[in-house]
Amino acid sequence: MKECKHLAIIMDGNGHYAQAQGLPRTAGHLVGSDNVRTIAIAAEELGVEYLTLYAFSTENWKRSMEEVKYIMSLPALFFKKYMKEFMRRNYSMHILGEMDALPEATRNVLIEAVEESKNNTGLHLNLAVNYGSHREIILAAKQYAKDVKEGKASEDLTEELFESYLMTKDFPPVDLLIRTSGEQRISNYLLWQIAYAELEFVPESWPEFTPEVLKRCIEEYQTRDRRFGGVTK
Repeated sequence: MKECKHLAIIMDGNGHYAQAQGLPRTAGHLVGSDNVRTIAIAAEELGVEYLTLYAFSTENWKRSMEEVKYIMSLPALFFKKYMKEFMRRNYSMHILGEMDALPEATRNVLIEAVEESKNNTGLHLNLAVNYGSHREIILAAKQYAKDVKEGKASEDLTEELFESYLMTKDFPPVDLLIRTSGEQRISNYLLWQIAYAELEFVPESWPEFTPEVLKRCIEEYQTRDRRFGGVTK
């Protein structure tokens, strides 16, 4: 059976979910935050080794100050609830994105989670926070150019060498990308890493994205013929 080693999800629809129930958008973000734990466990049980979740993009700063402030408070709530369980489950936390731009309290919580779990060998739970793929590629190119200038890198650039400058340098390519809430676009997410990923767009919002829906997506993925540019006989 085709394994899904690296699963990436664009967690969309928290705000719409809340508004449909007459609640403020922040209520949707809270439910969505709790669902990270649920889906992480389900993904691990389905054989996923790397789960990369789009939590906050570089474009999300355009939202209202109130909403952004609330989202930035969620990591502290989330890890207070679930970090002990993640440690018991041997999960390893990773953060993708430019953390220097985050509020100090948010940044410290994320750094602490990464540090505490760095020796764990189970599911790699990766949160993309203040992440944008264009920005990631630009930063990688700048660092590569700097290393070449300083004699630290070869001018013979290969895909493998360039990948070593990306924020996902320790992860395999994405096998399956899922976007929730019915939208059918990539939104500047892992553009390099999804070059040959399978894509699935589901109508359920992120708070409604259950382990059963995840299982359905992975079963659909397993029926697909991944040719990587080649031809099957």
